[in-house]
Amino acid sequence: MEEKKIIEILKECDALLEGHFLLSSGKHSDKYVQCAKVLRYPNFAEKVLKVVVDKVKNLEIDKVVGPAMGGVIVSYEIGRQLGKEAIFTERKDGVMQLRRGFEINKGDKILITEDVVTTGKSSLEVKDIIEEFGGEVIGIACIVDRRENNIDLGLPIFSAVKLDIKTYDKKECPLCMKDLPIEKPGSREKVTL
Repeated sequence: MEEKKIIEILKECDALLEGHFLLSSGKHSDKYVQCAKVLRYPNFAEKVLKVVVDKVKNLEIDKVVGPAMGGVIVSYEIGRQLGKEAIFTERKDGVMQLRRGFEINKGDKILITEDVVTTGKSSLEVKDIIEEFGGEVIGIACIVDRRENNIDLGLPIFSAVKLDIKTYDKKECPLCMKDLPIEKPGSREKVTL
Protein backbone atom coordinates (compact mmCIF):
# COMPACT_ATOMS: atom_id res chain seq x y z
CA MET A 1 0.00 0.00 0.00
CA GLU A 2 1.35 3.43 -0.91
CA GLU A 3 1.88 6.14 1.69
CA LYS A 4 -0.71 8.22 -0.17
CA LYS A 5 -3.36 5.53 0.50
CA ILE A 6 -2.39 5.35 4.18
CA ILE A 7 -2.78 9.13 4.47
CA GLU A 8 -6.22 8.83 2.82
CA ILE A 9 -7.24 6.20 5.42
CA LEU A 10 -5.97 8.41 8.27
CA LYS A 11 -7.96 11.36 6.93
CA GLU A 12 -11.09 9.25 6.32
CA CYS A 13 -11.02 8.15 9.98
CA ASP A 14 -10.35 11.69 11.24
CA ALA A 15 -6.96 10.47 12.51
CA LEU A 16 -5.03 13.11 10.55
CA LEU A 17 -6.40 16.53 11.27
CA GLU A 18 -5.48 19.87 9.73
CA GLY A 19 -5.98 23.21 11.44
CA HIS A 20 -4.31 25.09 14.31
CA PHE A 21 -3.48 22.88 17.29
CA LEU A 22 -2.07 23.40 20.76
CA LEU A 23 0.05 20.33 21.55
CA SER A 24 0.69 18.90 25.01
CA SER A 25 4.26 20.18 24.70
CA GLY A 26 2.89 23.73 24.51
CA LYS A 27 3.95 24.04 20.87
CA HIS A 28 1.58 24.78 18.02
CA SER A 29 1.10 22.77 14.83
CA ASP A 30 -0.96 22.84 11.65
CA LYS A 31 -1.55 19.04 11.77
CA TYR A 32 -2.37 16.54 14.47
CA VAL A 33 -2.32 12.72 14.38
CA GLN A 34 -4.70 10.74 16.60
CA CYS A 35 -4.16 7.10 15.61
CA ALA A 36 -6.81 5.85 18.03
CA LYS A 37 -9.28 7.11 15.43
CA VAL A 38 -7.98 4.66 12.81
CA LEU A 39 -7.37 1.82 15.28
CA ARG A 40 -11.06 1.83 16.27
CA TYR A 41 -11.75 0.16 12.91
CA PRO A 42 -10.19 -3.34 12.86
CA ASN A 43 -10.21 -3.50 9.05
CA PHE A 44 -8.23 -0.24 8.75
CA ALA A 45 -5.89 -1.23 11.59
CA GLU A 46 -5.17 -4.47 9.76
CA LYS A 47 -4.52 -2.74 6.42
CA VAL A 48 -2.33 0.06 7.78
CA LEU A 49 -0.30 -2.24 10.01
CA LYS A 50 0.17 -4.82 7.26
CA VAL A 51 2.47 -2.27 5.64
CA VAL A 52 4.61 -2.34 8.79
CA VAL A 53 4.41 -6.14 9.13
CA ASP A 54 5.67 -6.51 5.54
CA LYS A 55 8.75 -4.49 6.56
CA VAL A 56 9.53 -6.59 9.67
CA LYS A 57 8.27 -10.08 8.81
CA ASN A 58 11.74 -11.40 7.93
CA LEU A 59 13.32 -10.16 11.16
CA GLU A 60 13.92 -12.54 14.05
CA ILE A 61 11.20 -11.48 16.52
CA ASP A 62 10.14 -13.32 19.66
CA LYS A 63 7.65 -10.77 21.04
CA VAL A 64 6.19 -7.37 20.35
CA VAL A 65 5.84 -4.86 23.19
CA GLY A 66 3.92 -1.58 23.08
CA PRO A 67 3.58 1.11 25.72
CA ALA A 68 0.06 1.82 26.94
CA MET A 69 -2.03 3.47 25.64
CA GLY A 70 -1.01 4.11 22.05
CA GLY A 71 1.04 0.96 21.57
CA VAL A 72 -1.42 -1.60 22.96
CA ILE A 73 -3.64 -2.10 19.91
CA VAL A 74 -0.65 -1.70 17.58
CA SER A 75 1.18 -4.42 19.54
CA TYR A 76 -1.82 -6.72 19.38
CA GLU A 77 -2.39 -6.29 15.64
CA ILE A 78 1.27 -6.62 14.66
CA GLY A 79 1.59 -9.65 16.95
CA ARG A 80 -1.55 -11.16 15.41
CA GLN A 81 -0.27 -10.71 11.88
CA LEU A 82 3.18 -12.06 12.74
CA GLY A 83 1.87 -14.90 14.93
CA LYS A 84 3.92 -13.57 17.87
CA GLU A 85 3.17 -12.86 21.51
CA ALA A 86 1.98 -9.28 22.00
CA ILE A 87 2.35 -7.60 25.40
CA PHE A 88 2.44 -4.07 26.73
CA THR A 89 4.01 -1.87 29.36
CA GLU A 90 2.12 0.72 31.36
CA ARG A 91 2.78 3.55 33.77
CA LYS A 92 2.22 3.11 37.46
CA ASP A 93 2.90 6.14 39.63
CA GLY A 94 4.42 7.82 36.57
CA VAL A 95 6.95 5.04 35.91
CA MET A 96 6.80 2.74 32.87
CA GLN A 97 6.61 -0.88 34.01
CA LEU A 98 6.05 -4.42 32.80
CA ARG A 99 3.05 -5.74 34.77
CA ARG A 100 0.12 -8.16 34.57
CA GLY A 101 2.40 -11.21 34.72
CA PHE A 102 3.95 -10.42 31.33
CA GLU A 103 7.50 -11.71 30.93
CA ILE A 104 10.55 -10.90 28.88
CA ASN A 105 13.19 -13.59 28.91
CA LYS A 106 16.91 -13.14 28.56
CA GLY A 107 17.78 -13.12 24.88
CA ASP A 108 14.22 -12.44 23.64
CA LYS A 109 14.30 -10.39 20.45
CA ILE A 110 11.71 -7.66 20.90
CA LEU A 111 10.02 -5.28 18.48
CA ILE A 112 8.65 -2.17 20.22
CA THR A 113 5.31 -1.01 18.80
CA GLU A 114 3.82 2.48 18.89
CA ASP A 115 1.01 4.35 17.19
CA VAL A 116 2.99 7.56 16.59
CA VAL A 117 6.69 8.20 17.17
CA THR A 118 7.47 11.87 17.75
CA THR A 119 10.28 12.19 20.29
CA GLY A 120 10.65 8.49 21.06
CA LYS A 121 10.47 9.09 24.82
CA SER A 122 7.99 6.25 25.51
CA SER A 123 9.80 3.87 23.17
CA LEU A 124 13.10 4.51 24.92
CA GLU A 125 11.47 3.91 28.31
CA VAL A 126 10.20 0.56 27.02
CA LYS A 127 13.67 -0.21 25.61
CA ASP A 128 15.18 0.30 29.07
CA ILE A 129 12.67 -2.13 30.61
CA ILE A 130 13.30 -4.75 27.93
CA GLU A 131 17.05 -4.50 28.44
CA GLU A 132 16.67 -4.73 32.24
CA PHE A 133 15.09 -8.17 31.69
CA GLY A 134 17.86 -9.18 29.27
CA GLY A 135 15.84 -8.77 26.10
CA GLU A 136 17.24 -7.34 22.88
CA VAL A 137 15.38 -4.55 21.09
CA ILE A 138 15.56 -4.98 17.33
CA GLY A 139 13.59 -1.89 16.31
CA ILE A 140 10.48 0.24 16.65
CA ALA A 141 7.35 -0.31 14.55
CA CYS A 142 4.69 2.40 14.25
CA ILE A 143 1.86 3.67 12.13
CA VAL A 144 3.21 7.22 11.87
CA ASP A 145 6.81 8.34 12.17
CA ARG A 146 6.63 12.09 12.69
CA ARG A 147 10.11 12.57 14.17
CA GLU A 148 12.00 15.65 13.19
CA ASN A 149 15.16 14.91 11.19
CA ASN A 150 17.44 15.61 14.16
CA ILE A 151 15.86 12.89 16.35
CA ASP A 152 17.79 9.62 16.13
CA LEU A 153 16.68 6.91 18.54
CA GLY A 154 19.57 4.60 17.75
CA LEU A 155 17.16 1.93 16.48
CA PRO A 156 15.62 1.20 13.10
CA ILE A 157 12.11 2.63 12.72
CA PHE A 158 9.57 0.71 10.63
CA SER A 159 6.55 2.88 9.88
CA ALA A 160 3.50 2.75 7.66
CA VAL A 161 4.01 6.43 6.83
CA LYS A 162 6.54 9.19 7.53
CA LEU A 163 4.94 12.61 8.02
CA ASP A 164 6.72 15.94 8.15
CA ILE A 165 4.62 17.88 10.64
CA LYS A 166 5.98 21.24 11.66
CA THR A 167 5.69 22.54 15.20
CA TYR A 168 6.10 26.14 16.30
CA ASP A 169 6.67 28.10 19.45
CA LYS A 170 3.69 30.37 20.11
CA LYS A 171 5.71 33.52 19.38
CA GLU A 172 6.78 32.20 15.97
CA CYS A 173 3.56 30.43 14.95
CA PRO A 174 2.38 31.53 11.48
CA LEU A 175 -1.14 30.35 12.33
CA CYS A 176 -1.28 32.65 15.37
CA MET A 177 -0.05 35.49 13.17
CA LYS A 178 -3.10 34.88 10.96
CA ASP A 179 -5.36 34.90 14.06
CA LEU A 180 -6.63 31.41 13.26
CA PRO A 181 -8.62 29.75 16.09
CA ILE A 182 -6.62 27.13 17.98
CA GLU A 183 -7.84 23.71 19.15
CA LYS A 184 -6.51 21.47 21.88
CA PRO A 185 -6.37 17.94 20.38
CA GLY A 186 -8.53 15.34 22.04
CA SER A 187 -10.92 17.89 23.46
CA ARG A 188 -11.80 19.53 20.15
CA GLU A 189 -12.24 22.71 22.18
CA LYS A 190 -11.47 26.13 20.89
CA VAL A 191 -8.77 27.65 23.08
CA THR A 192 -8.42 31.35 23.76
CA LEU A 193 -4.82 32.43 24.21
